[in-house]
Amino acid sequence: MFKQLTLIAAVAGAVSLTGCVVANPNTVSAYDAQRMSTVIDATVLSVRPVTLQGRDTGVGTISGAVIGGIAGSNVGGPRTGGIVGIAGAVVGGLIGNAVERDATQQQAVEILLQLKNGDRRQVVQGIGTDAFAAGDPVILVTTGGRTRVMRAPPVTTGSTAPNAYPTAYPAPAQQ
Repeated sequence: MFKQLTLIAAVAGAVSLTGCVVANPNTVSAYDAQRMSTVIDATVLSVRPVTLQGRDTGVGTISGAVIGGIAGSNVGGPRTGGIVGIAGAVVGGLIGNAVERDATQQQAVEILLQLKNGDRRQVVQGIGTDAFAAGDPVILVTTGGRTRVMRAPPVTTGSTAPNAYPTAYPAPAQQ
């Protein structure tokens, strides 16, 4: 019986932690591939660390309740096994929920930005490889309603522009 309980606890624990994927701003969703994004130039005004609240999908609660119920029912005797099993399920569910929320919580940054037109925006994103500071030029890339902040690539103007780009588009032919 102890082996079965250990196996159930291990499986339930693994299932409850499947949501522990940290969203990195350098990782793009496969859904966003081959979709046009809007890019806006901005300047960083301030950056502060924040903690993103963990998810509460219910998997941790259910896993904890199952484990607690099985463990509790095995502790009590024939008369009290049911009562202790119910109490174990309640306590296990509470513990499982707390474990899931703590395991899926992540560190992030809140970036306050000023756009070229003077408007201000705020973006919260997971911590990536780029560290931003006040005054940094950045771009806001928006795809499918989600925006991420990236370092601005160098701007090429005048004679440094690639030869493949026309200097001006031809005027439409008049009929």
